Amino acid sequence: MKRLLVSAAISLSLAAPVAAQDASTVLATVNGTDITLGHLIAMRAMLPAQYQELPDEVLYNGMLDQLIQQEVVADSLRGSEDARTKLTMENEDRAFLASVAIDAIAFDTIADADVQALYDANFADAGGDQEWNASHILVATEEEAQSLIDQLNDGADFVALAQEFSTGPSGPNGGALGWFGTGMMVPEFETAVAGLEAGEISAPVQTQFGWHVVKLNESRISAPPALEDVRADLEEELRRQRVDAYLADLTEAAEIARPEVEIDMSLIRNIDLLTQ
Repeated sequence: MKRLLVSAAISLSLAAPVAAQDASTVLATVNGTDITLGHLIAMRAMLPAQYQELPDEVLYNGMLDQLIQQEVVADSLRGSEDARTKLTMENEDRAFLASVAIDAIAFDTIADADVQALYDANFADAGGDQEWNASHILVATEEEAQSLIDQLNDGADFVALAQEFSTGPSGPNGGALGWFGTGMMVPEFETAVAGLEAGEISAPVQTQFGWHVVKLNESRISAPPALEDVRADLEEELRRQRVDAYLADLTEAAEIARPEVEIDMSLIRNIDLLTQ
């Protein structure tokens, strides 16, 4: 690297007056190729956030040195690139330009009216989901479960029985399970809960965990989420819709030819083809 830098023709420009400094201001010339203030501005914009916080002087000198070194090395290869290098550069150029175009579409301002319209379409007329708040006592046998039910029917306190007899992790909390919705409990348990009225105790319910005595505390239909709670998701969906429409329009307008070629698809793994 040192020999490349020594042999290269590099000139560093003195700072131009502030009024004359713009993106085209030349900061260095390497073998006839200019490195401008614009190159540094574009480079800084692509840096990770932690590097962008460095002092301007540190960034300026570091980036300029790096661009000079990159130009020296790149210049040593220009005119002698092999097929793999040329094709990779074409792919990188294509991908970068496509990314810039798509970002311009995706990250353009999204109107509040569009967000509201999508919210209304998804949630305004949608009914909420069924949710239950229940407690249970988990024991090993049906006989134990039935004995507890008999005690509850005689006026025993559910919380006290759960704390004394339940083998489940909710036992110390009196068997409280909190709120849960469809699909969050094993099917046998959910079916039992769904068939209860608030305050009612179930018959013994068997699941893979053992035998349950279930009490339904209350039930409700969940409300749709507030718009602000789902705004980020709605905006992301609108961005996707924009990009999809943009790609569809461009593709429809483009002249695209895909000749029918019989090809061995495994050839995409054959890097040796790029040296032939």
